Amino acid sequence: MNITLDQIVDNLDLIINYKQPIFWAAILHVIFNPVFWNVVGRLENKSNAISRLFGNDKEKACYFFAFVTFTLGLTRDYLVFYACALQPKITDFLSYYANINTPTDLIQTVGTLLLMYGSVLVLTSMYRLGITGTYLGDYFGIFMESRVTEFPYNLYENPMYVGSTFCFFGHALRSMTASGLLISCIVWLVYRVAVMFEGPFTAKIFEEKARKESAKIK
Repeated sequence: MNITLDQIVDNLDLIINYKQPIFWAAILHVIFNPVFWNVVGRLENKSNAISRLFGNDKEKACYFFAFVTFTLGLTRDYLVFYACALQPKITDFLSYYANINTPTDLIQTVGTLLLMYGSVLVLTSMYRLGITGTYLGDYFGIFMESRVTEFPYNLYENPMYVGSTFCFFGHALRSMTASGLLISCIVWLVYRVAVMFEGPFTAKIFEEKARKESAKIK
């Protein structure tokens, strides 16, 4: 039995339950997180808004920002995982309408490998950068002594984003849900957009730092 486009459209809710509120909540949370840390990070860089709350102690302010951002990451992951658990499995649709028996074990094994690899990238990135380096310390005026070039930064420009994306795709494959794959694609997209905003702004911060250091030398 060959599956048709009309069958997919007519039975879309059997592939992705778009009527499920937590599904949309997960998507909104995925989009919100990079918007939050970019907006708040720039606000801090421009006005020291967070630092002033901690008596101009930039390190304490950055640690507070890290705690909030990390917590938001946990709530995002919880919503995504919970949403996927409630979503229909793509294997059920394929087996019923297309008589396709998907290699579930193989797909889930690939998902596990992606999840493991993504986790390695995320954890090693955090290890290399430390807390302040991971959570926009440069926006707070806290700079690392030198650029990190060791693994995983010798493989990827933004290994934390790459690793996080791998983790979401890995979980999507493990959960066997089309909704998980869709959310993973959105994660990839918002990270791409985030890099477009963060790259030039970070470069501007370092240019300003170099200019101030040069002025001190003179």
